Amino acid sequence: MYATQMQAYRTVEKTTESGRDIEASALTQAAMRLKDCQNNWDAADRDTRLSEALRLNQMIWSIFQGELIKEDNLLPKQLKSDILSLSIFIDKKIIDALAYPAPEKLNIIININLNLAAGLRGRP
Repeated sequence: MYATQMQAYRTVEKTTESGRDIEASALTQAAMRLKDCQNNWDAADRDTRLSEALRLNQMIWSIFQGELIKEDNLLPKQLKSDILSLSIFIDKKIIDALAYPAPEKLNIIININLNLAAGLRGRP
């Protein structure tokens, strides 16, 4: 019976790790798309690429919001609340950058995405 319980634990652990890796990868990719826009601010297609990058970020954070409010989410209540507050902050920054584009406005979104991705990967 112990072997069955250990196998169940390992299966859950692998699922959790891969889920965190997927989330970290999505955040990193979204940050890199914003960084690319920032580095090529004068490109002719900047507006399109910026809009796509910001909408990708918005979609990722909306998915996080949806997952955090589910009743079966196992994260501690305070952590869920903190991440939801952060997601509202990110939403405001995305809307501001869409309405009034400026390369420096992307820094905060990029930094939060990369820091959260590092945390999900277990690296400070």
